[in-house]
Amino acid sequence: MILQYGEEDIDVNPSKIIAVARNYRAHAEEMGAEAPGEPKFFLKPRSSLLADKGQVILPEVSSRVDYEVELALIIASRAKCVSPEKVDSMILGYTILVDITARDIQVAAKKQGMPWTISKGYDTFSPIGPRVVSARDLDPSNLDIWLKVNGEIKQKGNTNLMIFPVRKLVSYISCIMTLEPMDIIATGTPSGVGPMQAGDLIEAGIENIGTLTFTAVRKNC
Repeated sequence: MILQYGEEDIDVNPSKIIAVARNYRAHAEEMGAEAPGEPKFFLKPRSSLLADKGQVILPEVSSRVDYEVELALIIASRAKCVSPEKVDSMILGYTILVDITARDIQVAAKKQGMPWTISKGYDTFSPIGPRVVSARDLDPSNLDIWLKVNGEIKQKGNTNLMIFPVRKLVSYISCIMTLEPMDIIATGTPSGVGPMQAGDLIEAGIENIGTLTFTAVRKNC
Protein backbone atom coordinates (compact mmCIF):
# COMPACT_ATOMS: atom_id res chain seq x y z
CA MET A 1 0.00 0.00 0.00
CA ILE A 2 1.66 3.24 -1.17
CA LEU A 3 0.87 6.31 0.96
CA GLN A 4 2.17 9.85 0.85
CA TYR A 5 4.53 10.71 3.71
CA GLY A 6 5.75 14.28 3.58
CA GLU A 7 7.36 14.85 0.18
CA GLU A 8 7.78 11.15 -0.58
CA ASP A 9 5.78 7.98 -0.96
CA ILE A 10 6.23 5.03 1.38
CA ASP A 11 5.21 1.41 1.04
CA VAL A 12 3.06 0.55 4.05
CA ASN A 13 3.22 -3.25 4.10
CA PRO A 14 2.37 -4.32 7.66
CA SER A 15 2.92 -7.73 9.15
CA LYS A 16 -0.36 -7.14 10.98
CA ILE A 17 -3.18 -4.65 11.47
CA ILE A 18 -4.24 -4.33 15.10
CA ALA A 19 -7.66 -2.80 15.76
CA VAL A 20 -8.63 -1.61 19.22
CA ALA A 21 -12.20 -2.35 20.30
CA ARG A 22 -14.50 -0.08 22.34
CA ASN A 23 -11.93 2.65 23.03
CA TYR A 24 -14.61 5.37 23.15
CA ARG A 25 -17.13 5.10 25.97
CA ALA A 26 -20.08 6.30 23.87
CA HIS A 27 -19.35 3.67 21.21
CA ALA A 28 -19.23 0.92 23.83
CA GLU A 29 -22.62 2.09 25.06
CA GLU A 30 -24.18 2.14 21.59
CA MET A 31 -22.98 -1.44 21.10
CA GLY A 32 -24.59 -2.49 24.39
CA ALA A 33 -21.24 -3.25 26.00
CA GLU A 34 -19.33 -2.00 29.02
CA ALA A 35 -16.23 0.14 28.60
CA PRO A 36 -13.21 -2.16 29.01
CA GLY A 37 -10.91 -1.96 32.01
CA GLU A 38 -7.89 -2.64 29.82
CA PRO A 39 -7.34 -2.40 26.06
CA LYS A 40 -9.12 -5.01 23.93
CA PHE A 41 -8.05 -5.61 20.35
CA PHE A 42 -8.28 -7.95 17.38
CA LEU A 43 -6.32 -8.51 14.16
CA LYS A 44 -7.22 -7.75 10.56
CA PRO A 45 -5.37 -9.16 7.53
CA ARG A 46 -3.23 -6.83 5.45
CA SER A 47 -5.20 -8.02 2.41
CA SER A 48 -8.10 -5.94 3.77
CA LEU A 49 -6.25 -2.67 3.03
CA LEU A 50 -7.81 -0.35 0.46
CA ALA A 51 -6.35 2.87 -0.97
CA ASP A 52 -8.03 6.27 -0.91
CA LYS A 53 -10.81 6.65 -3.51
CA GLY A 54 -11.23 2.88 -3.71
CA GLN A 55 -14.32 0.69 -3.55
CA VAL A 56 -15.41 -1.24 -0.47
CA ILE A 57 -17.04 -4.46 -1.62
CA LEU A 58 -20.16 -5.36 0.38
CA PRO A 59 -20.25 -9.19 0.67
CA GLU A 60 -23.34 -10.88 -0.70
CA VAL A 61 -23.57 -12.98 2.48
CA SER A 62 -23.97 -9.94 4.73
CA SER A 63 -27.12 -7.86 5.10
CA ARG A 64 -25.45 -5.10 7.15
CA VAL A 65 -21.95 -3.71 6.63
CA ASP A 66 -20.93 -0.84 8.95
CA TYR A 67 -18.34 1.96 8.86
CA GLU A 68 -16.10 2.84 11.85
CA VAL A 69 -13.70 5.77 11.40
CA GLU A 70 -10.47 5.56 13.40
CA LEU A 71 -7.16 7.32 13.97
CA ALA A 72 -4.46 4.87 12.91
CA LEU A 73 -0.76 4.92 13.67
CA ILE A 74 2.09 3.29 11.80
CA ILE A 75 5.02 1.76 13.65
CA ALA A 76 8.50 3.02 12.73
CA SER A 77 10.78 0.42 14.29
CA ARG A 78 10.64 -2.96 15.99
CA ALA A 79 9.08 -2.57 19.41
CA LYS A 80 8.83 -5.09 22.24
CA CYS A 81 7.46 -4.22 25.68
CA VAL A 82 7.97 -0.48 25.18
CA SER A 83 7.28 1.83 28.11
CA PRO A 84 4.67 4.58 27.55
CA GLU A 85 7.43 7.18 27.85
CA LYS A 86 9.29 5.71 24.87
CA VAL A 87 6.30 5.13 22.58
CA ASP A 88 6.60 8.41 20.64
CA SER A 89 9.95 7.38 19.16
CA MET A 90 8.40 4.13 17.90
CA ILE A 91 5.69 5.81 15.79
CA LEU A 92 6.34 6.79 12.19
CA GLY A 93 3.13 8.73 11.74
CA TYR A 94 -0.65 8.89 11.77
CA THR A 95 -3.34 8.35 9.17
CA ILE A 96 -7.05 7.53 8.84
CA LEU A 97 -8.43 4.00 8.75
CA VAL A 98 -12.06 2.92 8.47
CA ASP A 99 -12.69 -0.42 10.12
CA ILE A 100 -15.40 -1.98 7.96
CA THR A 101 -17.51 -4.58 9.77
CA ALA A 102 -20.07 -7.11 8.52
CA ARG A 103 -22.18 -6.50 11.59
CA ASP A 104 -24.64 -9.36 11.22
CA ILE A 105 -21.76 -11.81 10.83
CA GLN A 106 -20.04 -10.33 13.89
CA VAL A 107 -23.22 -10.58 16.00
CA ALA A 108 -23.67 -14.23 15.02
CA ALA A 109 -20.03 -14.97 15.88
CA LYS A 110 -20.39 -13.35 19.30
CA LYS A 111 -23.49 -15.43 20.08
CA GLN A 112 -21.57 -18.60 19.21
CA GLY A 113 -18.50 -17.56 21.19
CA MET A 114 -16.47 -17.49 17.98
CA PRO A 115 -13.81 -14.97 16.79
CA TRP A 116 -14.72 -11.85 14.77
CA THR A 117 -12.21 -12.54 12.00
CA ILE A 118 -14.68 -13.13 9.17
CA SER A 119 -16.73 -10.02 9.95
CA LYS A 120 -13.63 -7.82 9.91
CA GLY A 121 -11.40 -9.55 7.41
CA TYR A 122 -12.92 -9.29 3.94
CA ASP A 123 -10.83 -7.76 1.17
CA THR A 124 -11.30 -3.93 1.08
CA PHE A 125 -12.46 -3.83 4.74
CA SER A 126 -9.65 -1.46 5.84
CA PRO A 127 -9.68 1.72 3.74
CA ILE A 128 -6.64 3.80 4.71
CA GLY A 129 -5.13 7.20 3.83
CA PRO A 130 -5.04 9.61 2.18
CA ARG A 131 -1.59 10.30 3.67
CA VAL A 132 0.61 9.66 6.67
CA VAL A 133 1.47 12.66 8.86
CA SER A 134 4.77 12.42 10.70
CA ALA A 135 4.50 11.77 14.43
CA ARG A 136 6.77 14.79 14.89
CA ASP A 137 4.11 17.03 13.37
CA LEU A 138 0.94 15.77 15.04
CA ASP A 139 -0.37 15.51 18.59
CA PRO A 140 -2.81 12.56 18.56
CA SER A 141 -4.44 13.46 21.87
CA ASN A 142 -6.84 16.19 20.67
CA LEU A 143 -8.00 15.74 17.08
CA ASP A 144 -11.51 16.12 15.70
CA ILE A 145 -12.65 12.95 13.91
CA TRP A 146 -15.72 12.52 11.72
CA LEU A 147 -17.39 10.48 9.00
CA LYS A 148 -20.00 11.40 6.39
CA VAL A 149 -22.22 9.22 4.24
CA ASN A 150 -23.45 10.94 1.08
CA GLY A 151 -22.55 14.30 2.64
CA GLU A 152 -24.40 13.69 5.92
CA ILE A 153 -22.44 13.58 9.18
CA LYS A 154 -22.80 10.18 10.86
CA GLN A 155 -19.85 10.12 13.26
CA LYS A 156 -18.32 13.07 15.08
CA GLY A 157 -15.93 13.00 18.00
CA ASN A 158 -12.46 13.85 19.25
CA THR A 159 -9.49 11.69 20.12
CA ASN A 160 -9.44 13.26 23.59
CA LEU A 161 -12.40 10.98 24.32
CA MET A 162 -10.32 7.81 23.97
CA ILE A 163 -10.42 5.61 27.06
CA PHE A 164 -6.84 4.50 26.42
CA PRO A 165 -4.57 7.08 24.73
CA VAL A 166 -2.01 6.22 22.08
CA ARG A 167 0.95 5.77 24.44
CA LYS A 168 -0.98 3.36 26.65
CA LEU A 169 -2.22 1.36 23.66
CA VAL A 170 1.17 0.93 22.00
CA SER A 171 2.90 0.05 25.25
CA TYR A 172 0.22 -2.47 26.21
CA ILE A 173 0.08 -4.15 22.79
CA SER A 174 3.89 -4.31 22.48
CA CYS A 175 4.07 -6.30 25.71
CA ILE A 176 1.81 -8.95 24.14
CA MET A 177 3.16 -9.10 20.60
CA THR A 178 6.26 -7.61 19.01
CA LEU A 179 5.43 -4.70 16.74
CA GLU A 180 7.27 -4.61 13.43
CA PRO A 181 8.02 -1.64 11.14
CA MET A 182 4.93 -0.57 9.17
CA ASP A 183 2.52 -2.42 11.48
CA ILE A 184 -0.75 -0.51 11.81
CA ILE A 185 -2.71 0.12 15.00
CA ALA A 186 -6.26 1.48 14.62
CA THR A 187 -7.17 3.17 17.88
CA GLY A 188 -10.95 2.73 18.05
CA THR A 189 -14.02 4.56 16.79
CA PRO A 190 -16.34 7.20 18.27
CA SER A 191 -20.09 6.64 18.43
CA GLY A 192 -22.39 6.83 15.43
CA VAL A 193 -21.39 3.69 13.55
CA GLY A 194 -23.94 2.50 11.03
CA PRO A 195 -24.62 0.67 7.78
CA MET A 196 -23.57 1.41 4.22
CA GLN A 197 -25.56 0.70 1.08
CA ALA A 198 -24.30 0.05 -2.43
CA GLY A 199 -23.64 3.37 -4.14
CA ASP A 200 -22.91 5.29 -0.93
CA LEU A 201 -20.05 7.79 -0.86
CA ILE A 202 -18.14 7.75 2.42
CA GLU A 203 -15.82 10.54 3.53
CA ALA A 204 -13.79 10.01 6.71
CA GLY A 205 -11.75 12.86 8.16
CA ILE A 206 -9.36 13.64 10.97
CA GLU A 207 -8.12 17.11 11.84
CA ASN A 208 -4.68 17.93 10.36
CA ILE A 209 -4.57 14.66 8.40
CA GLY A 210 -7.18 15.08 5.68
CA THR A 211 -10.13 13.17 4.23
CA LEU A 212 -10.25 9.53 3.17
CA THR A 213 -12.89 8.84 0.51
CA PHE A 214 -14.36 5.62 -0.84
CA THR A 215 -17.56 4.21 -2.29
CA ALA A 216 -19.52 1.10 -1.36
CA VAL A 217 -20.37 -1.43 -4.06
CA ARG A 218 -21.93 -4.86 -4.11
CA LYS A 219 -20.38 -7.37 -6.46
CA ASN A 220 -19.50 -11.03 -6.63
CA CYS A 221 -15.95 -12.13 -5.77
